[in-house]
Amino acid sequence: MGQTPKTASQYMEEANQVVERLSPEVAIPRHGDSNVVFIDVRDGKDIDQTGTIAGALRIPRGVIEFAADDTSKLYNPALTKDKEIMVVCAAGGMAALTGRTLHEMGYPTVYNVGGFNAWKDAGGPVE
Repeated sequence: MGQTPKTASQYMEEANQVVERLSPEVAIPRHGDSNVVFIDVRDGKDIDQTGTIAGALRIPRGVIEFAADDTSKLYNPALTKDKEIMVVCAAGGMAALTGRTLHEMGYPTVYNVGGFNAWKDAGGPVE
């Protein structure tokens, strides 16, 4: 009870301090690199409506802790701590928060790629 409650903007500020934001122009040339994993953390309905980054893992933000934990039954073996992790969402907020979570779980190289529409508009590969 002694802690002051945090606001959403405080969580975002903290996440943005930990997770570097990359523009699509910087991230697109990394697409296809075997050392890079893209994750779309949006809800499946959103992805069904708009598509996603070609080859991106589709892991909703609500289950990222389980997918990233190699002791969990839901662990996704494509997520390894020696890879660069690029996270995308609708506008960048969920990607930042997810990136912070992954960083706290021991993933050293995590980037916020921002929103999917910016990726698509910049000519990034989509599916």
